Amino acid sequence: MGKLPEHVMDSILERLPLQEIIRTSILSKKWRYKWTTMKAVLFDEQISNKLAKNGAFGRHGFTRVINQVLLLHKGSSISKFFLYIPNMFLDSFQEVDQWILFLSTKGVEDLTIANSIQLYQLPSCLFSCLELRKLELGKCIFKPPLQFEGFPYLESLTLNNIDFMTTDVVINLPHLTKLILQYCTNLYNLKIKATKLLNLVVIGYPDVMFLELLHSQRVGFLCARLQKPVKDFVRLERMNLALMFTKMPYLVRLFIDAHFLKDFIAEKRKWFPHTVNFLKCLRLYSFSPGDLDHLYGGLCLLRNSPNLEELHVIHIRTESESMHHGVEATSNHLESPNCLDQTLNRLRTVQLWDLQGSKPELLFIKLLLAHSPSLEKFTIQSDGSWDANKRFNIAKDVMRFPRASSKAELIYMDRKMLVVLL
Repeated sequence: MGKLPEHVMDSILERLPLQEIIRTSILSKKWRYKWTTMKAVLFDEQISNKLAKNGAFGRHGFTRVINQVLLLHKGSSISKFFLYIPNMFLDSFQEVDQWILFLSTKGVEDLTIANSIQLYQLPSCLFSCLELRKLELGKCIFKPPLQFEGFPYLESLTLNNIDFMTTDVVINLPHLTKLILQYCTNLYNLKIKATKLLNLVVIGYPDVMFLELLHSQRVGFLCARLQKPVKDFVRLERMNLALMFTKMPYLVRLFIDAHFLKDFIAEKRKWFPHTVNFLKCLRLYSFSPGDLDHLYGGLCLLRNSPNLEELHVIHIRTESESMHHGVEATSNHLESPNCLDQTLNRLRTVQLWDLQGSKPELLFIKLLLAHSPSLEKFTIQSDGSWDANKRFNIAKDVMRFPRASSKAELIYMDRKMLVVLL
């Protein structure tokens, strides 16, 4: 063990929990102080919760142990630091501020702060960690200093439950390729310049729609799940993310939920006149063919996606389906001759999940079968509420639907059985 190369020893240390890392000091003279120069220091959820049982400053307490580990660190750099702040009592985040200040002098490249207590206001020294390649923050207040311009080397940014307190400032992230925003608030003045952005995920509160991305036309994957309507907010015309969506010519995969679909496409169809030539995979969450707004939005996307190859629909019953639009209105629209005035020539795979067997759902299946000449596999999964008689009747109806593709295979699934319909 004492003759291993330095990079192998570093790799071993990175894969061990903290307690085991410190115990390696008994292996040989070469290992005795090796842990004090390790490049990856990880206080994950398991070790942090264990330390928290001893309080903050107890003999083996959370804060005290981290202070000791960092104080004894003799290496010239710490490339990766992971900190999980457990649900415990802390007088303040003063010690956390000091840890981040220490890291800012160690050239940290991969930093995660996963906070599970009250909001933590990030110290200004974090914004001086200009070597960062990957940054993940949870439950923090993001208020950069006025002179902050951005992270020049950052490639991946994940922000979860972040409260932004930015003024009208542009954050420059020239190497960013992946951006994930989950349940973030107060994005009204946030502007991010990310010319190399490829993957964008926005989940949670509708005000994330105010995020303004500058020069991000290279996005190939967009996931937008708002989980509540935008109607309680200001005019939709100010939704920067919605407007940017119309300017994503290289979009290949699109995952959106019914709120985004309804508020953006269904109510403002004039915003989506263009063709998305590169779109190959479309996934719709909480989508119901029994909701006229959902249906309008879904059909609008299908019409404007001539190269679509995969369609995945996850159905969850919504209040709008039962309150705002009746089955008759959606059924009439699905049966109208001009409902889908375009052939889906490239569509090969369709998956419909959690179906309830309503008339609009069956008509939606019929529509897709009739307009997909290249279809190879069509999977239908029930929501588990169908009895044997209903399964048989629905299977019989679907079998009778005309198919534009002679090789299309229909697969029925539920939690109890699997039936292949040829």
